[in-house]
Amino acid sequence: MKEKVVLAYSGGLDTTAIIPWLKETFDYEVVCCCVDCGQGNELDGLAERAKLSGASKLYIENIVDEFCDEYIMPCVEAGAVYEHKYLLGTSMARPVIAKKLVEIARKEGAAAICHGATGKGNDQIRFELGIKALAPDLKIIAPWRMTDVWTMQSREDEIDFCRQHGIDLPFAADSSYSRDRNLWHISHEGLELENPANEPNYEHMLVLGVTPEKAPDEGEYVTMTFEAGVPKTVNGKAMKVSEIITELNTLGGKHGVGIIDIVENRVVGMKSRGVYETPGGTILMAAHDQLEELILDRDTLETKKKLGSQFAQVVYEGKWFTPLREALQAFVTSTQQYVTGEVKFKLYKGNIIKAGTTSPYSLYNESLASFTTGDMYDHHDADGFITLFGLPLKVRAMMMQEVEKNKK
Repeated sequence: MKEKVVLAYSGGLDTTAIIPWLKETFDYEVVCCCVDCGQGNELDGLAERAKLSGASKLYIENIVDEFCDEYIMPCVEAGAVYEHKYLLGTSMARPVIAKKLVEIARKEGAAAICHGATGKGNDQIRFELGIKALAPDLKIIAPWRMTDVWTMQSREDEIDFCRQHGIDLPFAADSSYSRDRNLWHISHEGLELENPANEPNYEHMLVLGVTPEKAPDEGEYVTMTFEAGVPKTVNGKAMKVSEIITELNTLGGKHGVGIIDIVENRVVGMKSRGVYETPGGTILMAAHDQLEELILDRDTLETKKKLGSQFAQVVYEGKWFTPLREALQAFVTSTQQYVTGEVKFKLYKGNIIKAGTTSPYSLYNESLASFTTGDMYDHHDADGFITLFGLPLKVRAMMMQEVEKNKK
């Protein structure tokens, strides 16, 4: 009986070519697994394509709700943003895909897992760290790094290879953007983006929305509620998290929200440029922040921002299944206990404009914050506070004065 390999299958040209290559190179039985994180119509026709390419079986695993509840929401609650801009759309999806690949490999009794990530990107790290953490005994096959046996170097090479093996599918040899899509975002790399001097061709590129210039001339108000850090309603309608993200994607795309152009530092040491569309995610993150700033005390909020940045780096580097991620998430979870309330904002030409925030756990006290003297705050108390708070500065200044005096 042949050994089995589970292939992370998207149905694109790369993974289509990998199926006959695995059979020919290793004599494996190839079991394809497509993990549905909300790719939409990209999944159409996959079963027929996998069969035509020589796979013995195809699993299409819908994990949209698991992705939203157990991977996206911890990052939202943490305020995890990589290098100030990137909302981790691809990074968050890779560990849950790796987890599902391992589950299918165990179910099929497979000896190996194969992925089509390139040797220059981050995804090879994210997939393989996840697999190693969950199934250290499974072999991992990365064709693009196996240059002694994987000799294809271009789309034309892959198309020719497929045709030689009786696979004649409608793949075009002309260049297009390299994209990754799930419910949270879509990324674009390649073409004019490979030169940072070039402006992105948004007319040709955008999938989820429009540019701010093409957004409506009138803003649109949106109201959201949260309970313990988790979104519950949009404009009064109760929905699960995946439905909320879907709704916010529509609203954000309509108003040109969530388009970023970034040059980021990959884990492998190089800089890469990409354009990310994250309309719903950008709104959700902003709404959560809007509520949180009303509720968390200063020290907790300051610490959370620092750890949120570290959480983003851990996720970006593919270290989801680690004690560090679990510990950071435990801290974040503890901060979300009272992040409950309502936020209102206006979407207008790429902007998210606050329009009011309420919470039963708000730490904002009007009598303290107003310019009117209240019972809880005595202005004279500031005298002693400033004296003690500024004491180190005063002592140092006195010392410097004495040093300058002695020089004379």
